[in-house]
Amino acid sequence: MIKFLVDFLSQPTVVLGLVAMIGLIAMKNSVSDVISGTFKTILGFLILSAGSNVIVGALIPFSSMFNSAFGMAGIVPEDNSLVAAVQVVLGFETPLIMLFSFLINLLLARITPFKYIFLTGHMMFSFAGTMAIVLDQMGIRGWEAVAIGSVIQGISMIVFPAIAQPFVRKILKTDEVAFGFWGSSLVCLSGFVGGLFGKKDRDPEQDTWEQVHVSDKLGFLKDMSILMAIVMIVVYILTALIAGRETVTALSGGQNYIIYTLIQALTFVAGVLVLLQGVRMFLGEIIPAFKGISEKLVPGARPALDIPIFYSVGPMATTVGFLAAMVGGIISTMITTRMNVVVLPGVIGLFFMGGAAGVFGDKLGGKKGAVAAGLFLGVFFTLIVAVAYPFVNVGAYGVEGLWFASTDAIIVSVLMRLVGMVFGIPL
Repeated sequence: MIKFLVDFLSQPTVVLGLVAMIGLIAMKNSVSDVISGTFKTILGFLILSAGSNVIVGALIPFSSMFNSAFGMAGIVPEDNSLVAAVQVVLGFETPLIMLFSFLINLLLARITPFKYIFLTGHMMFSFAGTMAIVLDQMGIRGWEAVAIGSVIQGISMIVFPAIAQPFVRKILKTDEVAFGFWGSSLVCLSGFVGGLFGKKDRDPEQDTWEQVHVSDKLGFLKDMSILMAIVMIVVYILTALIAGRETVTALSGGQNYIIYTLIQALTFVAGVLVLLQGVRMFLGEIIPAFKGISEKLVPGARPALDIPIFYSVGPMATTVGFLAAMVGGIISTMITTRMNVVVLPGVIGLFFMGGAAGVFGDKLGGKKGAVAAGLFLGVFFTLIVAVAYPFVNVGAYGVEGLWFASTDAIIVSVLMRLVGMVFGIPL
């Protein structure tokens, strides 16, 4: 039964479909509406996930080209791969922490003013794995680790969405959804920094990357997908040229390296377009359905959802934020060469968080704000990893070249280690 529940919670598609169905039934909708809303929620999320997977698939070879181009070696911030790698050792604690933390989240949402239900499954898994690793490093294992980790994660699942909610209201113009992602605090802080660059008399409806004026001769650039494609082609091709023919050909499996790079750049853009379509379809169904749960089961509850919910309100700002975050990540990587560990630009994290930071900065501070927010996130995302690295030794599990990427989880982990030191538990 426990394995079934853990496997169930690990599949956000199924969880969200069930949430939609329960909400629609609670609102006493017709059988037809319940079936339609449930399947559209599932299909919308699957489309979103497919787009996300396409993006990741196109970023992986880009990351390899980038690291080769600039001759770097070090650790890469990547949560899920790291957590999956240690399950041979921590396969008992991780799933149970994930399960019980969700139950604690539901209880706290019911009895406290923090009405947030965290529904991002892969984030729940990565945080649970992080808790299991950190507690294991502190000499706490088994059911004791499950109990402590579940409480810390369950509390975090309502606290971090609560911190982010004032920003979510401004960005999405609604209070019906929340931010369920373990980098929300850094994204919001980056958006705040971006907001500092906005002029006091600026028109928030015009001073955005979505409203950039383009002459009629360059009318094709008014199409977000075309402009994004041109930008990403330039970025990918330049990186490939610096990396060299041999490096890229090895990645392509013998295909012409320029053609391969071109296709990867366009695949990235296609993934973004698919993701945006999934976001629109998914949100269009889950928000009305969740009202039923909010009214009947957890009054006032809001679903805390994954980071792509922000991309559809600023597709161009998403691209600008990612590119600025990449620049910030490179700058920060140069800084870490003089620290205890070199942190390579985590391209996947820089896209997802940098893109959201761009949207936040764009909405709060205009075009300059989007650039500033992305740059800020790129710099501090990498520096946070470098500063926190000595606190958790993942090499003890035979894992090399990977470290944590979720900044909220990193902050909680460092606090746990510091508290442990106060009570005599050594690093």
